Amino acid sequence: MVFNLLKQLKKKIRLKRKRLIFGSYVLLAAIAYLLVAYEFPKPAYREAGASLGQAAAPEIDQALKAQQEQTLRQIRSEGGQRLTYIQRSYVCGEEQQELGLKSADEITALNGEHSDWTLSLNSGGNVIFTQHIDDLSPKCKQSAYFGVDESGNLSLFDGLPANDKVIRTFFQLNIQYLESTLPKETVHQLHEGIRVSDVAEFNSVLSTFSDYAVQESEKAMSPNY
Repeated sequence: MVFNLLKQLKKKIRLKRKRLIFGSYVLLAAIAYLLVAYEFPKPAYREAGASLGQAAAPEIDQALKAQQEQTLRQIRSEGGQRLTYIQRSYVCGEEQQELGLKSADEITALNGEHSDWTLSLNSGGNVIFTQHIDDLSPKCKQSAYFGVDESGNLSLFDGLPANDKVIRTFFQLNIQYLESTLPKETVHQLHEGIRVSDVAEFNSVLSTFSDYAVQESEKAMSPNY
C-alpha cells in the first residue's frame, strides 16, 4: 500500500514540476536568444572542464586496474598461500564468505574469471575479492526500513527507526516542506518506518523523498546556533 501511495505522490510531484519546467524553458530560451544575439564568447574553462569530466571515469578505471595488477604482482612474487575471502557489497548490507587458502596461481585465476570483482589485500595480508551487487542483502530484505534519524536525515535502518540502528544515511530532509506537502498518513509512515524488501521499493522510496532533500546552498544559508 505504501509503495502504491508513493507512486501516486511521485505523479503529483511530476505534474507540478512539468508546469515549473515549462516556464523555465521559456525563460531559458529567451536568455539563449540574447546570448546568441550579442555573441558572448564561450569561456574556455567550460570546454576544459567538460573534457576533464569525460576523462575522469576512464582514468579512475585505469588507476583501479593498475592497482590490482600491482597487487597481483606482489602476490605472485611473495608466493605461498593466502587466506581468501569474497565480500559481497549490496545496495544495503554486506556479507563476507571465506574461500579458504589459495595459491598465487589460484588467486590469479579467480581474478581472471571474475572481471566484476575487485582485488585487494587487507592489513593482515589476506586476499579480499569485493563484488558489488545491485540488490538488497538477504538480511536487509528481512529487516530494512526507511525513516528519519534524530538529525532529520533520510536514513535506512535495521528494524524500525525507533530502534535507532542506522545502516546508511542519505541526505537531510526539509521536514517543514515535507510535512506541509505530503499527506499526514505518509509523513506518519515515514517517521514510523517504511518497509522495503527489494531494490525496486528501495529506489522508489529514495527517489520520492529526494524531492525533499535540503540543498547544499540551503545548508550554507542556515544559521548555526
